Amino acid sequence: MSKQEILSGIVLDEHTEVSTREICRACASSEEWVIELVEEGILDAGGNSVESWRFSGVNLSRAIRARRLQKELELNLQGVALVLEMMEEIERLRQRLRHHDG
Repeated sequence: MSKQEILSGIVLDEHTEVSTREICRACASSEEWVIELVEEGILDAGGNSVESWRFSGVNLSRAIRARRLQKELELNLQGVALVLEMMEEIERLRQRLRHHDG
């Protein structure tokens, strides 16, 4: 192992845009799975058709977490949606606490 390691990546935020295909690739899943996430309200898609859908970097992060929850905890999509909502609420509360304490 070298003394200096270089890390590279992409910052994912609300301004980053990715396609359905890129979400499929990042999550090693099918287009049908992404469609199900949109139908379940887990992801917000912009565009008129699956081929033209664009997702924010935040949605990509959500999709990756959703895939991990499905694989590791064997949750159905309704369970995934609930867990994601709870995780996000916990993060909002933590941010409020940090802001209040700061």
